[in-house]
Amino acid sequence: MSELYRFIHAGKANCPIVPLCRVLHVARSSSCAWREGEAARHARQAADDALAHEITVLQGP
Repeated sequence: MSELYRFIHAGKANCPIVPLCRVLHVARSSSCAWREGEAARHARQAADDALAHEITVLQGP
């Protein structure tokens, strides 16, 4: 589903979001909620990466 939301987000530069969502059978509110949650997903991924690195360092060779 994320690929679909990414496609809508990328396509909104060329076409209004409402017709894109209608054609792809996606609720506009869902698309907007996905976009707004993007920063939180990136922050969570960065925290996970940092934790994985810390675990690797603590385990040693």
